[in-house]
Amino acid sequence: MGEEIGMIDPDYDSMTDYVDVESLNAYQMLLKEGKSQEEAFQIIQAKSRDNSRIPMQWDSSENAGFTVGPPWLKAGKSYPHINVENEIQGTIFTFYQDLIRLRKEMPIISEGSYKPAFEDSKQVYAFERQYEAEQLLVLNNFYASEVEIDLSVAYQNGQILLSNYEDAEVSEKILLKPYQTLAIYVN
Repeated sequence: MGEEIGMIDPDYDSMTDYVDVESLNAYQMLLKEGKSQEEAFQIIQAKSRDNSRIPMQWDSSENAGFTVGPPWLKAGKSYPHINVENEIQGTIFTFYQDLIRLRKEMPIISEGSYKPAFEDSKQVYAFERQYEAEQLLVLNNFYASEVEIDLSVAYQNGQILLSNYEDAEVSEKILLKPYQTLAIYVN
């Protein structure tokens, strides 16, 4: 757990940070075999099972956001900069969170009328929604190549409500990038 955000071993400062019985016993055995404390500690740092048992680093708060109480193991030193909160921005997960939030906040999405748009395009699935004075145009490019869309005057002054590309802009002609989804809202 944690490899999906690039978590690294905890880099503990001393053997007192480890709780794995196997690691504690191995450390004592290494000392009996003649290893120095530093050598034995470096071996344990590299091989301890506790490396894969540290708390998930959710955010940069105390205990990496894992718990408000004392964790069974200290969080790794990297948690202030390697954590889920820092890594999750721009992922499919946050995109879906945005979609759900918008659906809850904007009646046009769930209650607006539905009308297909750009039906002659083989590359773009598009539709319009209308609710009271609001309009929403959703464009989806389902292909690996770009496609240009001539935007109707009604949407040229709209604002981008959602896009999976950061540099999207509303203009007379929109160049949809590969697999781009774009929602333009007019009120």
